[in-house]
Amino acid sequence: MKNGAFFVFALSLLCLSACKEEEKTEKIVKPDHPNVLFIAVDDLNNMLGVLDKFSGTKTPNIDRLASRGVIFSDAHCQAPLCGPSRASLMTGLRPSTTGIYGMISDEKIRSENNSATQDIIMLPEYFKKNGYHTMGIGKLFHTHAPNGVFDESGGREKGFGPYPEKRFVWDGFGSSDRKKYGRTSTDWGAFPEADSLMPDHQSVNWVNERLKKTYDRPFFMGIGFLRVHVPLYVPQKWFDLHPLDSIKTRPYRADDLNDVPPVALKINDLPMMPSTDWAIKSGEWPKIIQAYLACISYVDYEIGRLLDTLDESGHANNTVIVLWSDHGYRLGEKSTFAKHALWNAATETPLLFVAPDLPKGKVIDKPAELLSIYPTLLELCGLPAYERNEGKSLVPLMNDNDLDPQFAITTFGMNNHAVKSKQFRYIRYEDGTEELYDHKNDPNEFINLANNPDYQNTTTLLKKKIPTNNTIWDNNSSYTFQPYFVEQKARTNGSDATDVKVIGAPR
Repeated sequence: MKNGAFFVFALSLLCLSACKEEEKTEKIVKPDHPNVLFIAVDDLNNMLGVLDKFSGTKTPNIDRLASRGVIFSDAHCQAPLCGPSRASLMTGLRPSTTGIYGMISDEKIRSENNSATQDIIMLPEYFKKNGYHTMGIGKLFHTHAPNGVFDESGGREKGFGPYPEKRFVWDGFGSSDRKKYGRTSTDWGAFPEADSLMPDHQSVNWVNERLKKTYDRPFFMGIGFLRVHVPLYVPQKWFDLHPLDSIKTRPYRADDLNDVPPVALKINDLPMMPSTDWAIKSGEWPKIIQAYLACISYVDYEIGRLLDTLDESGHANNTVIVLWSDHGYRLGEKSTFAKHALWNAATETPLLFVAPDLPKGKVIDKPAELLSIYPTLLELCGLPAYERNEGKSLVPLMNDNDLDPQFAITTFGMNNHAVKSKQFRYIRYEDGTEELYDHKNDPNEFINLANNPDYQNTTTLLKKKIPTNNTIWDNNSSYTFQPYFVEQKARTNGSDATDVKVIGAPR
């Protein structure tokens, strides 16, 4: 072959290669619909740097993610417990509609005996049915995910380890009757030695391997972090970021529960958890908060690894990101260290969206619901709305096109509900007793105003938001960790309270 002919041949090969590379890039950057990165963080409350609510919080990676999109500073879960909260988010249905008030096996969320869920299309499935390649790892549903939801599943590490040979501080039983209550995995301390020994680190590795690949169709990638769930174990370097002398404890009053109804005290009967009084007397309160902050910083680091890989992959410009947690977490508020309540510290959760056409660095202080994640993702991805969704898309609100008052509803057990407006929290229990808190003047919910006649109009307005359909407990759902819920299910379903199977890991 002569030099001229060879030059033309080589040039044509280069052009062909370049065209193929361009075609490959086009498939990454401009598929028919954007990709989805779905990030769940277990038991994470609103202690985020971007919200500037808590001194000493270090979340640089979540903060940089928020700078790319919209974060809700007053988002709330549909149930202050992981099983029913996640089932609600993934089905798009309220707990009061499904009767899933307690823990439930992933495989039994959709049941022939439950008319609300028997043919429901779960969130990742909806994307799969619309042509997405679906992938997931870690705690996304209560355990991981029902079989077949993901095209590729990385599963989930059992439990919330790794664990030391012996607990560091808390035995998990407290001083409670061990036959009456469950055992919590609550404990705190520096363990293990390296990040690489944490299941969450391995989950990020799994996701990063797949983010580096190219796809001929849009993908849905879910990752569910196990931390910040107890036990509050992460390597020592994350504790070092939060020196004990820098820790501020949460606002607390010893008489805080004197003005709440008896049913609220039954729900808050959690002797297996450390009490705030115990934490004060033992000197452990700052140490528990330090451990919680250390876990947040660890998870933030792992989220940073995700974002770095996403940015380097070529997918970033056409990927919708949502970050959420299944509920809040009390760190001494209302007498204990737990979720398990209809008060603000237990229901408030992070909620953050990033998408190509959304505002950047925007904070919205109006109430929002996790129930809105399903319809919001569909709208952001240009998919048809799913008519079964009970939540509403937040896209209009994020674009300043929804000026109506916003409300968030949380349910804990049958016919126990909280309604959050921008200023107030209203709680109504199954026996008709009530609580009302004015967050403008009482952000810590110390003063119950339900019996104050000056607030009757507010109570009447918020009461109208309570769900009118309150389905009995789904037979596959139960919560044996707390006696009140065992009794309520037996009473409302007409079953024997002693014949209840334990579902879900210890809390």
